[in-house]
Amino acid sequence: MGKNKQRTKGNVRPSSSGRAAELLARESGAVPGFVGFGNMATTELGYVPAVHGAEEIDNLVDADFRLVLRKLSKRDTVTKLKAAQEFGAMCQQRDSDVVKGVLPYWPRIYCKMSVDHDRRVREATQQAFEQLVLKVRRSLAPYLKSLMGHWLLSQCDTYAPASSAACQAFSAAFPPSKQAEALSFCKDEVLTVLQDNLLKETADTLSDPQSVPEEEREAKFLRLLTSSLLGVKRLISSLPQTETHSLQDRLTHLLSQAKFWKYSKHQTPQVRGAFFELMSSLCEHSPVVVQAEAARVCPTVLLALDDTDPMVLPPLWEAVLHTLSTVTDCWSHVNAKKGVLPKLWSLLRDGGKGMATSLHPNLLPFISKLPSEVTAPDLDFYTTFYSSLIQGLSRERAISSPSESSAIVVSSVECLRYTLLQNTGEEEEHRLIRTMIIQQQLLPLIDSALGNSSLQAGPLFPLVTEMLLSWEKRAGLQNLGGLSEGENEVVFDRLLSDFWEGLRVMLARHVSNEELELNELEGMASLLQVMQSPDSVCRKETKMKKRSVKICFSEPESSVSPEEVAVTLKHPQPEPPELGQGSTEGVLRSWHLEEIVCQQAQISYSYVDEKNSERHLVYLSLLLQTFHTPRVFTLFLPKYGSQNNPLKCANRSVHFLLEHVVLWLSQEDRMETSYLVEMVFSCLRCCGRQETTRILNHITTMDLKWAVLLQIIHKACADAASLQACSDWLKGSVLGERLLGLAEELCEAGLKGSGTAPDKDSWALISLALSQYHNNEPLIGAVYVEKMIEKLHGTLSAAKGLSEEGDLEPLVCFICDVASTFFSSVTHCLLLPSAEELLLTVFTLTAQDRTLTHMSDSLLRKLSHACQAGILSLVHHSASEVKEGSFLYSAAFWVKAQLLTSLQVLVVAVQSLADTLRSVGQRGFSLLSQFLSFLTPSQSEWITIRRALPPQWVRAPLLSGRLSVCEQPVMEVWKLRGSSRLPAHLSVCTLLARLLYTPRADDQQGAAECSQMTDVKDFKHTVCELLYAQQWCVEMDSSLGLVAEYHTMLKEWVPMDTVHHLGPASEVLTTLYTRSIEEGGLWSLTLGSYIHNHNLAQCPGTVQSLCGSPDSLFPLSESRLSTLQVLCPCLTPEERERLIALATAGILNWQEDNSVSGCVSVLLCCLEVGSPVDEELLHAVLATMMEWRNSKEDWFLFSSDLSKTSTTQLSLSVEMMRFLSWLVTHSSKIITGSHWDFLLCSMLAWLETASDNVECLWNPWVQLFVCECCELIVRLNQFFTAPPPGVADLMPSELTAEWNDFFVEGIYSLMLPLPGRITEAFAEPDDPLFPLAVLRSVGVALTYVPLHHLSHNSLPVRFVADQKTNLPEKLQTLLNTLSPLLLFKARPLQLTVYHILDKVMPTLPECDGEGDNTKSDDDREEPCLSPPAALMSVLSTCEELCETILSGLCVGEFAVVVPLSVEYSCILAYLLAWKLLLSFFRAAPSHLRVQYSLYLKKNKTLHKLLLHLFRLMPENPTYPGQGAESAAKETKTFFTESLISTPPGNWSFSFHELHHLACSVYYSTVQDLPAMVRLWWTSQEKRVSHAVDKFTGRYVSSVLSAQEICSVHASTQTFDSMTVKARSAAREVIATYSVDDIFIELVIQLPQNYPLGSIVVESGRRVGVAVQQWRNWMLQLSTYLTHQNGSIMEGLALWKTNVDKRFEGVEDCTICFSVIHGSNYSLPKKACRTCKKKFHSACLYKWFTSSNKSTCPLCRETFF
Repeated sequence: MGKNKQRTKGNVRPSSSGRAAELLARESGAVPGFVGFGNMATTELGYVPAVHGAEEIDNLVDADFRLVLRKLSKRDTVTKLKAAQEFGAMCQQRDSDVVKGVLPYWPRIYCKMSVDHDRRVREATQQAFEQLVLKVRRSLAPYLKSLMGHWLLSQCDTYAPASSAACQAFSAAFPPSKQAEALSFCKDEVLTVLQDNLLKETADTLSDPQSVPEEEREAKFLRLLTSSLLGVKRLISSLPQTETHSLQDRLTHLLSQAKFWKYSKHQTPQVRGAFFELMSSLCEHSPVVVQAEAARVCPTVLLALDDTDPMVLPPLWEAVLHTLSTVTDCWSHVNAKKGVLPKLWSLLRDGGKGMATSLHPNLLPFISKLPSEVTAPDLDFYTTFYSSLIQGLSRERAISSPSESSAIVVSSVECLRYTLLQNTGEEEEHRLIRTMIIQQQLLPLIDSALGNSSLQAGPLFPLVTEMLLSWEKRAGLQNLGGLSEGENEVVFDRLLSDFWEGLRVMLARHVSNEELELNELEGMASLLQVMQSPDSVCRKETKMKKRSVKICFSEPESSVSPEEVAVTLKHPQPEPPELGQGSTEGVLRSWHLEEIVCQQAQISYSYVDEKNSERHLVYLSLLLQTFHTPRVFTLFLPKYGSQNNPLKCANRSVHFLLEHVVLWLSQEDRMETSYLVEMVFSCLRCCGRQETTRILNHITTMDLKWAVLLQIIHKACADAASLQACSDWLKGSVLGERLLGLAEELCEAGLKGSGTAPDKDSWALISLALSQYHNNEPLIGAVYVEKMIEKLHGTLSAAKGLSEEGDLEPLVCFICDVASTFFSSVTHCLLLPSAEELLLTVFTLTAQDRTLTHMSDSLLRKLSHACQAGILSLVHHSASEVKEGSFLYSAAFWVKAQLLTSLQVLVVAVQSLADTLRSVGQRGFSLLSQFLSFLTPSQSEWITIRRALPPQWVRAPLLSGRLSVCEQPVMEVWKLRGSSRLPAHLSVCTLLARLLYTPRADDQQGAAECSQMTDVKDFKHTVCELLYAQQWCVEMDSSLGLVAEYHTMLKEWVPMDTVHHLGPASEVLTTLYTRSIEEGGLWSLTLGSYIHNHNLAQCPGTVQSLCGSPDSLFPLSESRLSTLQVLCPCLTPEERERLIALATAGILNWQEDNSVSGCVSVLLCCLEVGSPVDEELLHAVLATMMEWRNSKEDWFLFSSDLSKTSTTQLSLSVEMMRFLSWLVTHSSKIITGSHWDFLLCSMLAWLETASDNVECLWNPWVQLFVCECCELIVRLNQFFTAPPPGVADLMPSELTAEWNDFFVEGIYSLMLPLPGRITEAFAEPDDPLFPLAVLRSVGVALTYVPLHHLSHNSLPVRFVADQKTNLPEKLQTLLNTLSPLLLFKARPLQLTVYHILDKVMPTLPECDGEGDNTKSDDDREEPCLSPPAALMSVLSTCEELCETILSGLCVGEFAVVVPLSVEYSCILAYLLAWKLLLSFFRAAPSHLRVQYSLYLKKNKTLHKLLLHLFRLMPENPTYPGQGAESAAKETKTFFTESLISTPPGNWSFSFHELHHLACSVYYSTVQDLPAMVRLWWTSQEKRVSHAVDKFTGRYVSSVLSAQEICSVHASTQTFDSMTVKARSAAREVIATYSVDDIFIELVIQLPQNYPLGSIVVESGRRVGVAVQQWRNWMLQLSTYLTHQNGSIMEGLALWKTNVDKRFEGVEDCTICFSVIHGSNYSLPKKACRTCKKKFHSACLYKWFTSSNKSTCPLCRETFF
C-alpha cells in the first residue's frame, strides 16, 4: 500500500485505498455510480463504472453503502477487513429498506470475498452476511441462486471460524425445517459451482498470476478443492432422498471424469480426506451411482488402506466400510490376497503407524464384512490377522502411548471374541481355530502383559474377565436361565477348561522362576484380583467417566442373541475389600480361579519358607489382599498343630498371622515391611473386633521396629471401617504406654546429645499419635496425650541453653515439628495446661538471640511456624479475656523483662505473634490490646530507661542553632563510641511502634484495630515516648553506627509520619508540651517536630491553647527557653512582638536579670522568623552589648581558656555573635562608626580566642563558639564584597580600607593555619571528638581569602627535600602545607583545600615561564616539565591507593563506593587533585603546556586517570531528579550540568557526588588535553576503545562540540588577515586567510565522537596558492588540530603563525614540512653544514632514532 514510502511535501492524498474512496466522495459530492453484476463467468471481479442511464439503479444504494462497497472491491487485505466489519455494522444499524438497496450488488462481492486468501476476511464476510440476512430476511430470495454455491462452499471452509460463521448465517436465514428445501431450490446452481471448481478451475484461473504470489494461489486452490468436495458431500447428505435421485445424472457425470478420481491420490492430505468423505456419503445416499462406478470406486478405496495420514485415515476407513456394505461384488474388482490384505498386515504389524485409536475400532466391522472366499483358509487368515494385530503392541508408538496400546488391546479382544463366536461348531477347522486363539494368541497376550506395566494398567485384564463371564453364561455356569437356541454348552465348557489350564500352567511357570522380576509378580496378582472382583473395577471405571464404545455382535445363524460389550480404554486396580468384610464370592463361578490362587499361594509360601524369597513374599501379600479365604490360610498351617499361638485362637488366619507374619516382621535385616503390614490386615479381615484388639496388643508388646508400628497405625486409620475395628486397640493402655515410653526415651537420648541422628520414624510416630483426631477425640487415650505433651515441654525447657556445638538442635527440631503438627491439627489443644506451657517455651526460643542459642535458620523457621500455629489455635478456641498465668500474660511479662535489660532481638518474634492475632479479626484485636497493656512499661520504668539514653544527641541541635542547652560537658561522655547493644528505651519503643502500626489503617478492619489500640493503658504516654525515641534517633543518626542502622530499620518498619499520627493529637500535644516545659531539651525538639508534621503552626490558637500568653514562659529557665525556641515560629505577630518586648527588657535590665543569654536567644528567634522590630530597640541592645564590653569584659571571653569556661558563658558569647551576624546581614544601616569598631574588634578577638583553644574543640559548646565566629566572618566578607544598596554611603569612609588592609590580614593570618592545627590536634577523623563542624565552618570562611593573601601568606615555612620548584617561597609553602590535607578523611577539609588551591593554580605557570630556558635545542629529546611537585606528590599517592581500590574492575564496570568511607575520601582527593592539575594546565601558555603534557605522558599519569575514570563514571550519567517535564526536553547529564562551585558549607553531600566529579574531570580532560586522550584511546585494546568511544560519543561529544563552536562564536581574539566563523548545525568552523592576492578558505569538520576521532580539514576556496603548498598547509592544520592540546582557536592561531612565517621567508622543516613544530612550537634552527637546510630539533631527533643514522635527511651527509 506504499505505507513505507516517504510522503512528499504537499501530498495530501491518503495512501490507504479506503481513505482514498472517502476523499473521492468528499471532493465529488457523491460516489460515482456502479452497475450490478451477474454470475462469476466474467473475468473482471471489481466494480465497473456505470453507463449512461444507470442513475436510477445507482440511486437505490445509499451513499455510505456505495462507499463501503467500493472498499470491499479493493485488493488490500486490511481495507477489505475493515470494510466488511463496517458493512456488517451498517446492516445492523440502518433501516431494512436502505439495506435492501445493496442486494443487487452483494452476490458478486460475496462470491469474491468468501474465497479470499485471508481467513480473517472470509470470517468477517460471513459475519457481515449474517447481519445482512437478519435485516433483509425474505428479500434475499431473488438472489439466492447466485449466492448459494459460495455459501455452501463457505460452510465447508477449512478455517473453522469462517465455516462456523457461514453456518450461523445459514441458520439465521433458514430454520432447520427449511434448510433442505432451500438447498433443493438451488441444487443445480450449487452443483454447477462445485463441479466447475473440481473439474475446470486451476490455481492460475482462480487468481491473477501477475499480482498474486504462487504460494498464495496454490493455497487458495487447494482450499477451494477441499471445500468443493466437502460441499458436494454436504449437498447430497442434506437433500431429501427424492431430490438426490434427480441429481444422479450430474453425479454420474462428475464420477465419470478422470480428473475427479485423481483427487484420491492428491499430494495434499486435506484433499484426499475430503475425497473419501465424499465417497462415504455417495455410498450412503446414492448407492446406485456408486454401484455403476464400482470398477473405479473399489480399487480407489480398498487399495488405499496404507494411507495413514491423520487427516485421511478416519474418512478412508469409513469409506472402506461403506464400500464393503454398498458394493456387493467389490472383491471382484480388486485382488484381496495381493492388493488389500498385505497392506493391512503391514499396517497392523506397525501398530497402525500411530493411528491405532482411529484405525483399530474399524477392524471388527471390517473382518465381519469379509466373505469366506477372501478369508479362506480361515485358520491361516486368522492366524496372520491376530499375529499381526498383537505384534503391533511391541511397536514404539504403542509402548509410549497408553491410548494407542489400549486401542490395540480392545480391538484384539473384540475380534477374538467375535472369531470364537463364529467358530463354535464341532468341525475340525473350528476346533483348530479355537485352539489357535486360546493357545497361540490369548494366553501369549496375557503372558506378555504380565511383565508390561502399561498393559497391566490397560483394559486387557478386565476385557479377558468379561469374556470369561460371557463364556460361563454360554456354558450354563451363571444360572441365568435357559440358553439360546443353537448354543453348545460343551464347546464353551471346553473353552473355559482350556483357558484355565493354560493360565494355570503359565502362572505356575512364572511363579516358579527364581529370577522372576517383581513387576511380573504384581502383574499376576493384578490379573487374579481383576478376575476375582470385576464388578469393583467396573464401578471404579464408571466413576472415572471414561468414554465407552459399544460393539454389537450379530450371529450369522441367529443362534446367539446380540450382546453389547462395553470396552473401557483404561482399567485401574480394584479396591480391596474393607476390613471385616471378607467375602470371597466372585462373579466368576468357575472353581478354576480358586485352584489357581491356592496353587500360586502354596508355591510362593514354599519359596518364602525354603529360600526366604522377598519377591514371593510380596506376591503372597498381594494375593491375600483379595483372596483371604479359610482355604488359602489352611495351606500355610503345619500338619501337626500350632507351635506358636499364644492367643490360643482357632481362627486359621490368626494362626498364620502369629506363626509366620509376625516372625517375618520381627526380622532385623528386613528393610521394607509395608507389604507385611498389608498381610497383617488381610488376616485381620477374617477376625472379629475383640480378636483384632487382642492380636494388635500382642504385636504392640513385641519388640518390633517403630516404623512397623507407624505403618500399622497408618493402615488402621486408612478408612472408617478399619478405624472402627481397631479403635479399642488405639485407645487402649498397651499402645498408650508404649508410645509414652517411646517419647521419654527419645527426649532423654536427645538431651544427652549423643551425636547420633534421631530415629525419624519414632518422632513421626509421636507426631501421628498426638495430631490424629477423629470425631474430636484423640487417636490414642487422652491421658497419654497430656503426659506426652508434658514430657515434650519439659524437654524443650531443659534444652533452652543449647550448647555451642549444637548437639541438641536435632532434638529441638523434632519436638518443634511435633508441636507444630499438634497445634495445627488438634482442636482445643491449648485447653491443656501443658500445651500452653509448651507454646510459651516455643515462643521464648523464637525470641532469643541466636548468638546465645546457636540455632540455625531452618530451626528458627520451624519454631516460628510452630508458634504461629499455636497462637492461631489459642485465638480460635480460648476465652476472650486474658487470664493471669495464660500464654499471652506470661509472654508479655517475659518480653517486658527482656526489653528492660536492653535486649532488642524480640521484635520479629513479637511482631509475628501480633500479626497472627490480627489475622483472626475482632477477637484477635481484643487479645492484642490486652497483650500490649501487659507489655507497656510503667511511668517510673519509662523514666529509668529514658535517662539511660546517651546524651550525644545534643551536638546536632546545638550546632545547628535549633536548641540552647547549657549542660556541663565531660570529655568521657563525648568519647563514647557506639555500643553493641541498643538502649532499652529504643528497644521498647521499637517493639511498641511495630505493634501499634498497621498498614491497613485505611480500611474498615484497620480502623477497628486502631480504635482497639487506643484503649491500651497510658496510650498517649506511649505515643509520646515513641516520638521521643524517634527524635533521639534523628539527632543521633550520624553519630553512632548502630543507631543509624536502627533508625533505618525503624523507618522501614514504621513510616515516619505514621508514628506522628498515632493517638489523639490534642492529648499527645498537651503531654509533649508539659514535658517540654518541665524537662526541655529533646522533649522540646519532639514537640517542634510534632507541630511541624501536623501542620499545627497553620492552625490559629494552637499555642494559646497550650501556654496562653507568652508572659507565662517568663522568667526564663533552660526548659522554658527550649520550649520558646520551638514555639516561636507558631506564634502570632502580636505574641512575637510581646516576646521581643520581654526579651529586650531582660537585656536592658541585665543587672537584675540572670537569664541575659536566654533573652538574647529569644530576641534572635523572633528576628529570624521575620518579626518587625524598631531600630531604636536594636540601637539600645547594641549599646547595651558595648556597655558589657566595658563593664563585663569577661562575658566576651577574649583571650580566655575555654576549657575552664562554663557553657552559660559560652552561650552568651555565641548569642552575641549571632545577633551581630544578623545585624550585618539584615540591619546594617543602624551600625555606626563606633559600632563597627566594636563589632570588628570583637570578631577578631573572638577569632584569636578560638585559634588559641584548638585543643578544646572536642567540646560541642566550644565548637559552636568557633562556628559562630566563622559565620560572623563570612557575613562580614559578604557585606564588604557587595554592600546592600544605600548602606555604602552611610558607612565610615575609612571602614572598607581598614577591613581590607588590617582586618582581612588579621583574620586570614589566624585562619589559614587552623585546618592544619586542627588535624594535628585531632588526627583520627572517625573519633567522636573530631570537630567536623568546625572544619566545615572554617572552610566556608577560608573560601573568601583573597588571592593576594595566599601569595603573601604568613604560614610557617615548609619545604620538602629534593623538591624541584620554580615557585616563590610563599606559594611553595602554601602548596606544601595544604596539598597533603587533600588526603585527610574529612570531606569539608578536602573541599576547602581544593577551593583555596584552585585560586592560586592559574598563577603558578607564570613562575615556570619566568625561569624558563625550556625552549632549548636539546638534540636528544623534547624537554618535559613537571607540574607543581607538591600536587604531583599527592596525585601519586592517591593514584596508588585508587589502583588498589579499583584493581578488581575492568574498564566499563561501575565501581560502587560506600559514601564517606576511606575509599570514598581517597577517590575524592584523587579527582580533586586532577581538577587542580587541569586548572593549572588550562592556565599555562602553549609552549609550557607541551612540556607538561610530555611529563604526564612519560609518567603515564593521564593513562591511569582515564582508566580510573571509566570505572567511576556511571554507565548512564543522567542527572538525578528530572521529572516528566524535563524528560520531554533534552535530558540533563553530569556533562551538561556543572558541579556546584559554591563554598563547601553550601556544597551539600550528594550520593552522586563522586559520579558527577568523575564526569567533570573527564570532560575537562578531553577539553584541555584532547590530543593526549586521543593518543590513549588509539592505544587501547578493542574492547576498551569500543566502550570509551560509545560512552564519549553518546554523552560527551555533543556537549563538547557545542561548546567549541560557541567558544568560536564568543571569541574576542582577532587575527590579522584571517577571519573565523562557525556553523553550529553542521559542527563546522570556517577559517578564511587572505594576504595580498592570496585567498585561502579551510573548513574544519568536527567528528561525531569528538575529540576521539580525527578532525577533518576540508578544502574550501583558494586563490593564488599552488596545489602542493595548499596540501601542505591543509596537512599542517590537520596536524596541529590533532596533536595540540588546546582549543580549535588555539590550533588556528598556531597554523596562522606558521603560514605567516612562511610568507616572511622562513623555510619549512623538510621533515615535518612545517615552519612551526606541531608539538613544541619551535622554529627550524638546526642547520646542516653541507646543504645549509634547517630542521626542528625534535624532528631531527626522531629522524636519527628511527633511521638509526646520523645523516642529513636531504643531502645524506653526516650531520654535525
